[in-house]
Amino acid sequence: MQVNLQYGDGDVAVEIPDDSVVIREGIVHEPTPLADPDRATREAIARPLGMPPIGDLVGPGGTVTISFPDRVKGGSHVTAHRRLAITAVLDELAAAGVRDRDITLVCAIGLHRKNRPEEWAEYLGADLLERCAGMRVVNHDAEDPEGMIDLGESSLGDPVQVNRAAVEADLSVLVGHASGNPYGGYSGGWKMPATGLTSWRSIAAHHAPRTMYRPDFVPATPHGRFREQLRAIGERMEEHLGGRFLAVDAVLDSRSRQLAVAAGAISEVERASWPLAAQRTDVELDGDPFDVLLLGMPRTFHYGPGMGSNPILMMQACGAAIVRAKAALVRAPIVIAASICDGWFNDADFPSYRPAFDLLQAVDHPRDMVQFHDQLSTDEGLVSRYREDYGYHPFHAFSMVYMGGVALDQTQAVVIAGAERPDLARAMGARTAPDVESALGHAAALLGRTPRVLCVPQLTAPAFHPRMAG
Repeated sequence: MQVNLQYGDGDVAVEIPDDSVVIREGIVHEPTPLADPDRATREAIARPLGMPPIGDLVGPGGTVTISFPDRVKGGSHVTAHRRLAITAVLDELAAAGVRDRDITLVCAIGLHRKNRPEEWAEYLGADLLERCAGMRVVNHDAEDPEGMIDLGESSLGDPVQVNRAAVEADLSVLVGHASGNPYGGYSGGWKMPATGLTSWRSIAAHHAPRTMYRPDFVPATPHGRFREQLRAIGERMEEHLGGRFLAVDAVLDSRSRQLAVAAGAISEVERASWPLAAQRTDVELDGDPFDVLLLGMPRTFHYGPGMGSNPILMMQACGAAIVRAKAALVRAPIVIAASICDGWFNDADFPSYRPAFDLLQAVDHPRDMVQFHDQLSTDEGLVSRYREDYGYHPFHAFSMVYMGGVALDQTQAVVIAGAERPDLARAMGARTAPDVESALGHAAALLGRTPRVLCVPQLTAPAFHPRMAG
């Protein structure tokens, strides 16, 4: 059959075996999105699970922090969950007598780049942003000495350095999305504060080899050590808060439309959200496990421009795809990615990636990069780029390198097809081929037969977690 794969700034048509399975929107019947997501959001907030309503938690003179995810997920449409949830919470706070000047909104970027001034209205909406004029609206800053607080260690021994506003308010609200994710099974829940509102040292406790190279990290699951660490960090945050976070999570479909909304204590919200999130995300396939995972990789997706051309992010995407699809693959599959890999690192958004790439050439395996954590993550110039110039935090490169290591460890081979700089792909541990057909021929030679292919033609599309039936 012929299939169009994302590649660089466009598509490429390739021939794949007729019995290949193509993962795309519509492969499963998704649950029906909510007819009135605004009403569902307000009803969930009015009757939170395991907690009193907002009016019983805070009143006149009380301080409130509302934290919400950045642009990486959730959409920017008129009824996007973050827009509706923040608006509904603000209405409840107004009814409770909370003053605008006592409300802080924090974009929980974690180590992602900060929002530029014009981007706030783009994904929060001009109306909501205007309403927040009397409030404090800020990006989380993991390097702000005044805005961060060190809470010691979690019950699992991980450092807990967090956004001060999120743990010192009288009420701290977390807006999140219960969506399929290669890190910890789902976004939202405890993952939201533990990754979105913490420091690089906290994030390095779990976005690192000692957690990501455990056998319970692959395939994607919300029940491994990674998730336990997130919960322990979040619970330490709640201890300092002196109460519980009020989570407002939406289960999203493949178009970022709300399937359900749950509000309340985080663990209660996870229990209410995950079954439906699994129904949306998990795909059961018939037949034998697949030998080859074929990926279409554009230049721009998820983390931003350059993801499909920056060699570190290219390999991260291969690793993330393996984590999501491993339950449908043979023990040591072959990954083939159609990636332009032309050497454009996008140094503006990812300033630490080129030096991280250079350091990677001096080690035997990505896991050995841990020795360079302090060297790169505390570099004053790179930290300044994160704080003041809209660049990703320098540690972000390490977490992506480690996911690339997952791809290498979990496969027989990673083959980058169509790389304009094949030397960069090979420097990441991948093999190269001039095109997808040649790569499939290489896979057939390795296997001694025509491979059974699972194809994900669009990495810009919302992810599914395929597994074999039975």
